[in-house]
Amino acid sequence: MTTHAPRAAQGAQSVTLPVTLDEAVAALAAVPAAVPVAGGTDLMSSVNAGQLRPAALVGLGRISEIRGWQYQDGHALLGAGLTHARMGRPDFAALIPALAAAARAAGPPQIRNAGTLGGNIASAAPAGDSLPVLAALEAVLIIAGPGGTRREIPVSHLLAGVEMLAPGELIGYVRVPLLHAPQVFLKATGRTGPGRATASVALVLDPARRGVRCAVGAIAPMPLRPLEAEQWVAGLIDWDGERGLVPEALTAFGEYVAAACIPDHPPAEDGTAQPLPPAVLHLRRTVAALARRALGRALS
Repeated sequence: MTTHAPRAAQGAQSVTLPVTLDEAVAALAAVPAAVPVAGGTDLMSSVNAGQLRPAALVGLGRISEIRGWQYQDGHALLGAGLTHARMGRPDFAALIPALAAAARAAGPPQIRNAGTLGGNIASAAPAGDSLPVLAALEAVLIIAGPGGTRREIPVSHLLAGVEMLAPGELIGYVRVPLLHAPQVFLKATGRTGPGRATASVALVLDPARRGVRCAVGAIAPMPLRPLEAEQWVAGLIDWDGERGLVPEALTAFGEYVAAACIPDHPPAEDGTAQPLPPAVLHLRRTVAALARRALGRALS
């Protein structure tokens, strides 16, 4: 659960198993080449592919304080050690439905049982299912550092590379606002059943601010927020009434989102249009369909 995973030289590995978050930070500070590991779903893929050979490991599986969640001033404080399987259960789904849906779609049972929320964020893989949900919810990360220090950064800043984790820091918690309003996560894969997303959409309604927040995942290195599309459709919704939209508005929203996230090529020097390749056009249609369906479900 850190963005720092240095490649180490060949040699024996040491393993440290701290029981508190601060002990884990201290272990990382003591051995700068050490790599933290929770579920290990991404780490072991890199090790098996020969891309990484860590000289030391700091196991996070015994840190009970980051394996649950608690309520905090209208927010849910989620431990970074929460597994996808735990987030997919009904009690969590009642709390943050879109994140639970993303957790249930994260892969086969062995992946969901091992993979963690913090690991999904730290690895920042474009197809990470929880990432567009956290971006749409405007979640905030609580970072644990040396000496018991804690600092907060928006999850979008970490994913965009605006702010990075310093050596020895760990993602301890994720703070998510409890909106008590509909939220939806949908994804498309290249095959039936659980699989890696080719495109995903998270959409949440925020009645208190009369807003719609949407994030598109898997099509770029980080989730994309079509802000103009959000503002446009929020202005069409009757927030004091039934909140319904005609099918034409839902379709227009989907196309607006898709065009914002997958724009047309700029014209050639002679002014002629540059068509998008068929595969890109198909992806754009997929994003449009996901966004349209997500908004329709949220408003139904």
